[in-house]
Amino acid sequence: MKRTPLNFLLLGPLSVRLDAREVHVSAPRQRVVMAALLLNANRVISVDRIAEYVWDDAPPPSAAATVRTYVMRLRQSLGEHASARILTRAPGYLLELGEHESDLGQFTAHRRRAAELAERGDLEGSSAELAEALALWREEPLVDIPSRTLRDVEGRYLQELRLQTTELRFDAELSLLRHAEVVPELTRLVRKHPLREALVGKLMLALFRSGRQSEALDLYRRTRVLLVEQLGAEPGAELRAVHRSILAAHDRPRTPDPLTQPATAPEAAVATVPPTAWERSCWPSPAQLPSVPLPLAARSGALARLQHFLTAGTMPAGMVATAVVTGRGGVGKSALALHAAHAVRGSSVHGQLYADLGGAARPLTARAVLPRFLADLGVPRDEIPEEESERASLYRSLTAGRRLLVVLDNASSTAQVRPLIPGSGGSRLLVTSRRRLADLEGARTLLLDPLDDAGSLELLGNIVGPARIGAEPRAARSVLTVCAGLPLAIRIAGTRLLERPHWSIGHFARRLTEAPRLLDELFAGDLGVRPSLDADHGGLRRTAPAEAGPAAVDPAEVFTALGAAGARSVSSSRVAVMLGCPEAQAEEALDALVEANLLGAPAEGRYRLDALLQAYALEQAQAAAVGRHDHPYRRAG
Repeated sequence: MKRTPLNFLLLGPLSVRLDAREVHVSAPRQRVVMAALLLNANRVISVDRIAEYVWDDAPPPSAAATVRTYVMRLRQSLGEHASARILTRAPGYLLELGEHESDLGQFTAHRRRAAELAERGDLEGSSAELAEALALWREEPLVDIPSRTLRDVEGRYLQELRLQTTELRFDAELSLLRHAEVVPELTRLVRKHPLREALVGKLMLALFRSGRQSEALDLYRRTRVLLVEQLGAEPGAELRAVHRSILAAHDRPRTPDPLTQPATAPEAAVATVPPTAWERSCWPSPAQLPSVPLPLAARSGALARLQHFLTAGTMPAGMVATAVVTGRGGVGKSALALHAAHAVRGSSVHGQLYADLGGAARPLTARAVLPRFLADLGVPRDEIPEEESERASLYRSLTAGRRLLVVLDNASSTAQVRPLIPGSGGSRLLVTSRRRLADLEGARTLLLDPLDDAGSLELLGNIVGPARIGAEPRAARSVLTVCAGLPLAIRIAGTRLLERPHWSIGHFARRLTEAPRLLDELFAGDLGVRPSLDADHGGLRRTAPAEAGPAAVDPAEVFTALGAAGARSVSSSRVAVMLGCPEAQAEEALDALVEANLLGAPAEGRYRLDALLQAYALEQAQAAAVGRHDHPYRRAG
């Protein structure tokens, strides 16, 4: 069936046009929801993320339900044809749009075609496509959207995207020797952005090629003074390279200057001023990937998918190929990601950067990571800016156009990751997180499940040896049943058996099944299952009773109730009866436990707890019962 023509406009005031007729979305908060969906077109944006935009990072306890109401009203405002594009997809919503149905989609398409033409050496066509992309901008985006958070996060991103596209067009024009033509527009932009060194370098280059060498050198002097006065920093490597090249041409006027020659390499159409071969040879190539344990055949499919995404195809201009490996603590996310990273090292010719972001328990901010990354990329420590925004800008500049692999392990939020995304070009970003990071733009997500029976047996056999497993296969399976397919638990069990060769596997299986506190048995050296579960429990989204009202249900309270009841599986209706609350609120709390990896996703209406989660829930219930003689929860079936 033919679709009704739609056009969603965001590169200026928000506007929705249906068959050439404008559809008005007048309610302010519905406009925030519409803008958030449009900025994430064809990607799921979580209800929590929408709530952060609607209430400027301070959503009320009822935010999730209210957001759903706003989406319902937005659908009503848009009418049948447009509202059908808003799809409900856990953990939020997805706006389904064709590339041509929004000005942002058309802008991205023009940028992609420009990059393709530049790669083929068609700089004329590339410049024309970039001009078409820039012509789609009407005014400043998001000014009519009443969300400071959305303007700060997405508005700055859009403005940066526009500036980068403008710089790409100038690069193409300079490569076509149209230096005199671009001087006026470049001059205007440099006055507007006097500290943007990429624009300053292009204007210096255009002035020099136009025979205005003294003006180019004077611009460098003025920019250097401004950088020192306002940022306390010297000009960056790229701007200094332009300055040196102009000075060298002045010293050797009879020698043909490469700055005045048309570019021949395809990369020249999209680079700033390319560094010399000597400068490239001085760039460090970091190799920071940690070692990994033996690969598992049970993970070969997931590993192949991850490798394929990190090596195959190209991303639209301005985007970086990003993969997120997610799953519960101890499921093997880091091991899988590092196996994939080592496997694709050959494609990251400029090196690999690695950082452990510490998870929710001890999160490491981008402010702490960026100085190390910049130093690893060759920036002298005394030249690293103090301001985090300047560090991030320098990081993007250094990584743009290079082919790096950046691995960020154990991220707890998208806010940690965003400043560490490398500059556009051939780089790849690989993230592991217990959270889905659904609001990380353009990321592919790989959810890693616990190992199946064969994979669990393979891992335990790798540690204790196949002969020992073969001698006691039933006991080995009993141990693995308790470990619930969690590689962390299996490694701890294998380590304990390896350290105690006088133990039979059957003896250890009895210790696990008869232990009054199962998790006390699953410790080996600095490895433990309980700390991993503590981290999940500590990161649980909780409800403050004073703010939420008498009917609110705290997910932590539900988890404690499940432990007290000894539940192996439970339905939302059963929890509603246990806690005396509406079923919708019980389901909301159970979903929060699923999100925190403290409960299995529902199957046939029931949420399940494996042996490890049961043991941990019981510990929480026992801790909560200290000081009380009894508790009100009856045993669940």
